[in-house]
Amino acid sequence: MKLHIRASGPEDDDALHHIYFRAVREGTAQFYTQEQRIAWAPSEKRQKPFDAALICWVAEDEAQPVGFVAVEPGGYLDLAFVLPEYIGRGVAKALYCEVLEWADKEGLDRLTVHASHQARRFFLRQGWTIDYAETVERNSQKLERFAMSLMLKNPR
Repeated sequence: MKLHIRASGPEDDDALHHIYFRAVREGTAQFYTQEQRIAWAPSEKRQKPFDAALICWVAEDEAQPVGFVAVEPGGYLDLAFVLPEYIGRGVAKALYCEVLEWADKEGLDRLTVHASHQARRFFLRQGWTIDYAETVERNSQKLERFAMSLMLKNPR
């Protein structure tokens, strides 16, 4: 695997949606029922563009997008997904390192996320804290997720 991380642009929206769709539908199967996964990612076809206000990085293997992460300017990780066949191969960690580098340059002292069961395990390994668990409703299905945070050591 030859991994390359780059900033994303609007031309990546379809590829990012494909990663999101597969990550939810396939990658979270051990944690969520089929009905929950369908409610979470109802359509393989992208319904709207990604929010242009998000700062987003794409991980590519051989010029093919295999994962991405998107963060709000204040430090909320809004989206973080990796293709199922790339889980455990360093893609999430490489994207995460981009977020940490960006947060340091921005002078942020804290990052936050609402993580799925799948993502929670990754974030816990990176030193994040679970602030609380909650249940949200998506298309009439209840999904458990975790509000998490990471305090950053920023000397500014």
